[in-house]
Amino acid sequence: MNGVICKLGETREGRVTVALTRGELTVVIKDVPAQICENCGEYYLADAIANQVLKLAELAASRNAELEILRFAA
Repeated sequence: MNGVICKLGETREGRVTVALTRGELTVVIKDVPAQICENCGEYYLADAIANQVLKLAELAASRNAELEILRFAA
């Protein structure tokens, strides 16, 4: 797959750190599986992975966290 942003680089499997912010909450999730563009570094998450990331963020929000740093585990 070509990168959607730069349209130049091929994507490859790798791991990224995803940071999500909503209001006063910041959730950082490390080692998330993704397709990463070799040219621009933009990453793409599969639907199932994106859903898991969002669930982790919602869980942090439900605990009234201000900052949460997690390691992704499938």
